[in-house]
Amino acid sequence: MLSAFIRRNKSRSEMTFLEHLDDLRVSLLRVLGVFAVGMVAALIFYRETPALLNLPLEWAKHPETSPIGAVLSQPDPGLVNMGELKEFTFMGVWKVLMYAAFGVGIALASPVFLYETARFVGPALTDREKRGIIPFCVAALILFLLGAALAFFWLSPMSIQIWQHFAEGLRMEVTWQASDYYAFVVMMCLLTGLTFQFPLALIILMWLELVRPKTLLKSWRGMLFGIMVLVAMITPIAEPISLFVMTGVLFGFYLAAVGVGTMIVRRKRVARGDKPNPEDDDLPDDDDEDDDRDDDGYRPRGSSDPVTPSTPALGSSASSKPKSTPPPAEGDLSSLD
Repeated sequence: MLSAFIRRNKSRSEMTFLEHLDDLRVSLLRVLGVFAVGMVAALIFYRETPALLNLPLEWAKHPETSPIGAVLSQPDPGLVNMGELKEFTFMGVWKVLMYAAFGVGIALASPVFLYETARFVGPALTDREKRGIIPFCVAALILFLLGAALAFFWLSPMSIQIWQHFAEGLRMEVTWQASDYYAFVVMMCLLTGLTFQFPLALIILMWLELVRPKTLLKSWRGMLFGIMVLVAMITPIAEPISLFVMTGVLFGFYLAAVGVGTMIVRRKRVARGDKPNPEDDDLPDDDDEDDDRDDDGYRPRGSSDPVTPSTPALGSSASSKPKSTPPPAEGDLSSLD
């Protein structure tokens, strides 16, 4: 069992259906194993992990300490004077530890998940497509890290400042509960990182030819509205600055994905001998127009160049032969007159 978990004894191209299922189980166990190692490591270093997750709160209190302090506003006095995070129940402390461990586990397991996914579908790809697996996995990992970093360095501190500003405007004293804060930071980074993966999903759909690049480009208004709704759901307050910035970034990713998908689809179709553009499949070929003619020279109704049926030339043998009359039916006496 342990040897099968570490290495494979047979090439995947020689596996049966049941062996492929077992291979999928091994891949899932590997991903879960790395995830569990990350969680255990976070629980062992339980003091250092919350200190890392506390950075967005410290940057919200003191923007000058943030790497991007220029884009953060000045905090309200109530946020600056706020003390340490508080927790009122024992289970709340356990939630804090689990949220921290979950974030570390996801961060460590995401590259392994991408590798195992690419390796599992690898035998079904051509040699040219296999060469694109590594750049695809690297791009997916970079996009995930970019989204998580954007949420960690900017969205989380700015959201904390806005929350505190509204609370003081309503003359409310807010007690920041530790479990709520850690859940907010972890889920914000995770959801934003996953949202940055959507250009790759569009490229996969175009590569599988489930949707045409021109169709995606024509529906840019609906895509822009959908991106704005998605960003409003991810950001806790959906305030205008983060809404416009995130929408602009994701819409730029959408346009870039359409451009990359167009090139990939064109190369794929040319390699297999089809027309470069998928839209050309709707146009009839010249050979098909010739095949549509029937034996008498007629074309179907709606054709642009109707051809008149061929008539025999004058003086031909077909016109010189007299038409023969059918013999009278038996018992018919009209021919005797």
